[in-house]
Amino acid sequence: QVQLVESGGGLVQAGGSLRLSCAASGRTDRINSVSWYRQVPGRDPGKPRELVASLTTGGAITYADSVKGRFTISRDSDQNTVFLQMNNLKPEDTGAYYCKADWLRGVMWGPGTQVTVSS
Repeated sequence: QVQLVESGGGLVQAGGSLRLSCAASGRTDRINSVSWYRQVPGRDPGKPRELVASLTTGGAITYADSVKGRFTISRDSDQNTVFLQMNNLKPEDTGAYYCKADWLRGVMWGPGTQVTVSS
């Protein structure tokens, strides 16, 4: 199995920065990619979580158009941790941020961390 735990969320003013961490444990050698998603509670509950950024073990990176140039995804392989550096945050970045790992036996999600950006 793979377990994920996010951290680093909080309250920040618009224009500020936060760095989220996603710490993986278990069969990390079977992980193919790690992605960050976000969801705004209460807004269209039927809407799926939005992909923010993803990073494959081969180094391929994808960003949502809304965060390009502001967010950076990276990893520390020694610590089995993937980071999401978020700069120039905007109120519309507010939401619960989730880490997802695609691994050999399926998909695993972390419990999430809340990011709130005040205007």
